[in-house]
Amino acid sequence: MKVHGLAALALLIGASACTGRDAAATAGNEAARAPLTELTIASTNGRHVFRVEVADTVEKQQRGLMYRTDIPKDGGMLFAPYPPEGGGPREASFWMKNTPSPLDIIFIRADGTIARIAENTVPFSEAQVPSGEPVSAVLELNGGRAAELGIAEGDKVSWAK
Repeated sequence: MKVHGLAALALLIGASACTGRDAAATAGNEAARAPLTELTIASTNGRHVFRVEVADTVEKQQRGLMYRTDIPKDGGMLFAPYPPEGGGPREASFWMKNTPSPLDIIFIRADGTIARIAENTVPFSEAQVPSGEPVSAVLELNGGRAAELGIAEGDKVSWAK
């Protein structure tokens, strides 16, 4: 009986510790939300306006949208400048580790045009999602949003810098 009681207590403590870590990660991410900016994509079928968080530091870009399930329909995250430490455009590679929501990852050239759209990336995947060419910014939107709005490579992206 004593062994079962200790085992049950250990399981209960272990479960609480795991929940605590998940809650702490979520709470930490909530507290560290990036400032918002308005971003516009000029497409062949019109203008699409988003209010996105700006990840403009190494720390914000490393965290990105990890652990997030509450991305607004016309929200997302802009990684700009990319890379945050400067040095001009360079090839980018993203992954979906710890990211529970599918995303469209939009790679943006220095002239503001879309170089590549990686649509509906797989949640929690550690597979690399490369830009394919040097970029100066990256935009993450809800998965499927780019196709839904007709956003395509070559479209022009602008935001207040």
